[in-house]
Amino acid sequence: MRKLSVCVLFGGMSPEHEVSLRSAESVLNNLDKKKYNLFPVGITKNGDWVLYGDDDYSKLPSGEWLKCERNCRATISPIRGQGLLRFEGDCVVRERIDAVFPVLHGENGEDGAMQGLLQLAGIACVGPDVAASAACMDKTITKLIIDRTNIRQAAWQLVTAQELAANPDAALDAVERKFSYPVFVKPAGTGSSVGVAKAKTREALRAALENAAKFDRKILVEEFINGHEVEVAVLGNDAPAASVCGEIDAGTEFYDYDAKYISDCARLFIPARIDDEAAERVRETAIKVYQAMGCRGLSRVDFFVTYDKNEVVFNEINTIPGFTSISMYPKLFAASGIPYGALLDRLLELALEG
Repeated sequence: MRKLSVCVLFGGMSPEHEVSLRSAESVLNNLDKKKYNLFPVGITKNGDWVLYGDDDYSKLPSGEWLKCERNCRATISPIRGQGLLRFEGDCVVRERIDAVFPVLHGENGEDGAMQGLLQLAGIACVGPDVAASAACMDKTITKLIIDRTNIRQAAWQLVTAQELAANPDAALDAVERKFSYPVFVKPAGTGSSVGVAKAKTREALRAALENAAKFDRKILVEEFINGHEVEVAVLGNDAPAASVCGEIDAGTEFYDYDAKYISDCARLFIPARIDDEAAERVRETAIKVYQAMGCRGLSRVDFFVTYDKNEVVFNEINTIPGFTSISMYPKLFAASGIPYGALLDRLLELALEG
């Protein structure tokens, strides 16, 4: 049986570029080379596409991979049947690609843009399609869709960068009329907690909104939910399954970028420190969210389980969750009986199902 040709896309023009490099290192090291011909293609912060010419993937996180002398420029052609185009001097070499595994977190990778290119190219893609990727990436669109279900979520309000610039005090007043402090402030279209802040005062709110506006024109303000931070991984197309629940103890005010990727203050609990009944409600709700958003392949769905009433409150959904060695998505399925390598195999099978 011939090997499948798999292009792993990583990097990208996104604030989450460095996270993507770490995820890609893990994915590439865990894909079975006996089953797959691998084409690791990195997208630089400037938007250049580079086919990495080595198989030492430990060089990805530091950026050292860009110095490899065997690198060459490459791109996915939107013309069906062309696959990956590799540029070697004046020659263009076409490589057949059976599936693309986009390990691209955030803007231009997780938001439907890359999925659109692959749809035009007729190449199978790991993860949700264009519409689901775009809807899940924009937290305000996610909120609007989930508002139409019976799923409990944190109360929210949209603030635009334009409103903030035109009359910041009016924007602050509108938030304070709806919420008491603390509140969470999030750019609508980032992941990995980029640009996210917890505001306890009016001045902190002003600073948080101004910072979030650097990342997106739409800013989400949410009520504070006091509870366990619980995450569940979902896998599948028409009949998705949910993993065991995991819990994050951030060790800080909240699970921010630092806590996720830099400091070692966060602690992960698998299974989550909630009772069995609450865990089952989280898993059931995760599948409902996944299906409501039109997801296929994979997503990680995040919740709060309140301390006082044991209520399950939807937080957000991530269609290309972290795949680093310490990321929750692979850890949750490992705890559910699907080890990392087998999980990658299953994701590629789901992509090829279409």
